[in-house]
Amino acid sequence: MSKNILVLTGSPRKGGNTDKLADAFIAGAQQAGHTTVKFTTADKYIKGCIDCQTCFSKGSACSVPDDFAKLAPLVEQADIVVLATPLYWFTFSVQLKAAIDKFYSFFIGKRPLKVKECILLVCGGGTDLDTYAGIVTSYKLIADFVSWKDSGIIIVPGLHDKDDILKTDGLQRAETLGKNIV
Repeated sequence: MSKNILVLTGSPRKGGNTDKLADAFIAGAQQAGHTTVKFTTADKYIKGCIDCQTCFSKGSACSVPDDFAKLAPLVEQADIVVLATPLYWFTFSVQLKAAIDKFYSFFIGKRPLKVKECILLVCGGGTDLDTYAGIVTSYKLIADFVSWKDSGIIIVPGLHDKDDILKTDGLQRAETLGKNIV
């Protein structure tokens, strides 16, 4: 059965390692017959949540006008959410984190989501996998909180330059993960 997959990317570097990782996953998912939408948070203006508790009360998911209004309908249509990000200070990039924080609006607005699964794609400069413990823990806590099944985590360490991912098996692993979505 075909699934709607929303891939949220958090890197401000167009065509960089995170973009390539997300694109490889998307290619695999499309080959498996799934529908994918890529939403680049770094290209958007999404303010942080201010906990005003007025979600969905003014005609959109968030009462603060920004580009989350474009993302919210995509979240509502998704069966799977993929979070693709470079590692910044042991966690998500601020661009992606702002979007994730605004998922709160669905809970405050009592708008159930059909999302059942999530995936984390992360790359960064650190070579010690312990460096990625913070983001993995955050991701798992998010998945647990919203009752989403973790359908995969891909970490590609040791990347500094724009095309370093091409020297790894990261793209192949991401594409295979996409192909194996059932």
